[in-house]
Amino acid sequence: MPIILSIILLIALAFSISVVFKKRKKAGITGIKSALTPICLYLIAVTNLLAYWFDFMGLINWTIIVILLILGAYFMKYMPASEQ
Repeated sequence: MPIILSIILLIALAFSISVVFKKRKKAGITGIKSALTPICLYLIAVTNLLAYWFDFMGLINWTIIVILLILGAYFMKYMPASEQ
């Protein structure tokens, strides 16, 4: 069962990355600063998956997740504002 959930997570992650990439391309958004928030959030998912696979759940994992979450929140200011 854990292998199936890991495969589902990887498929959903790949699909989500492709959707974000297409939306950024369609909107004409360029630059790395505006992409850092989604990158940090995707790295949280990858970190959790690797921690699960390699039995690395603990203080270091939580520290990495909190740092990535804070960085993702910090780089929100570089994301373009919605026109609606």
